[in-house]
Amino acid sequence: MAQPLITDDERAPNERPVAVVASRHLSVATQTGSGTVPVFANDDWLAPIRDVKRAVILIHGRLRNADAYFDLAERACALAGGSAADTLLIVPQFLASADVDAHALPPSTLHWEWTSWMGGENAEGPAPISSFEVLDAILHTLASREQFASLSEVVIAGHSGGGQVVQRYAVVTQGEAPLVARGITLRYVVANPSSYVYFDATRPTASGEFAAFDATACPSFNRWKYGLEDLPAYASSREGVGSADELESRYARRDVTVLLGGADCDPQHPALDRSCAARAQGAHRLERGLAYARYVALRHPEGAATRRTFVIDGVGHDAKGIFASAHGLAALFGVDR
Repeated sequence: MAQPLITDDERAPNERPVAVVASRHLSVATQTGSGTVPVFANDDWLAPIRDVKRAVILIHGRLRNADAYFDLAERACALAGGSAADTLLIVPQFLASADVDAHALPPSTLHWEWTSWMGGENAEGPAPISSFEVLDAILHTLASREQFASLSEVVIAGHSGGGQVVQRYAVVTQGEAPLVARGITLRYVVANPSSYVYFDATRPTASGEFAAFDATACPSFNRWKYGLEDLPAYASSREGVGSADELESRYARRDVTVLLGGADCDPQHPALDRSCAARAQGAHRLERGLAYARYVALRHPEGAATRRTFVIDGVGHDAKGIFASAHGLAALFGVDR
């Protein structure tokens, strides 16, 4: 039975085993090893497939409650007028080591430190596989002409901790090429993350402008996952990743929608990243998100059609409120309700 959807999403403690683990699994094989990841889906998507036109990959928050996010995805899809006949819903589950022990999961199950998957770090076992490589594997599967002949659009979305995954993956992704080769559109939807990847050493000031940040106040302010110093193995160990300028240029060309709760403005929210590196980006999620929108717009005034930031009035740190809103449904399913 699915956990009740926690609509403010992150107030419960995350350092305890999850209640539910998905029964379906995706195999992920890389040069460093292999493993499996639990996945919720609204169809047996690894079997020969029907005529789905859209796939929505939704990433859970730090609670790892993928069952609740799958329930959310199904509700939002229904609100948008979609169904399993035309829309494939996929919710991978990035488990912690304690989850594997608590549920006596197979030794092949990939597991991370409590939150390291948010930044694309490698799993603690059974192989050093990045959470980003899991997304690569999903995109590679969706690029199959045999299984998904009618697929025209893929959306990768996440809220809170999941929003952090999506924003960072959009910066360093290596998995979109097979989709691009087929002419499949790939969009990223980032909702209410605690922080963003900056491309240089400037940060927002009290006046709303951007200036070089004093590193003596926070030596880690520009390290990954807040900046491009000390990139994770997924990005730093691969050929063709490119320089910081190239990563920024690619990000600026990608289709990224940021959704912010207008009431997600509590600087003491229990799940807010309050590290000095995060606070260098603003006092709370709404402030940080609006600052980042200004930052990218100043550096890349072209391309506004593929970079959008919307504030959902009256919604706090609430995945359901964000994705069930008119802007949320439009971002996920391309509809205007």
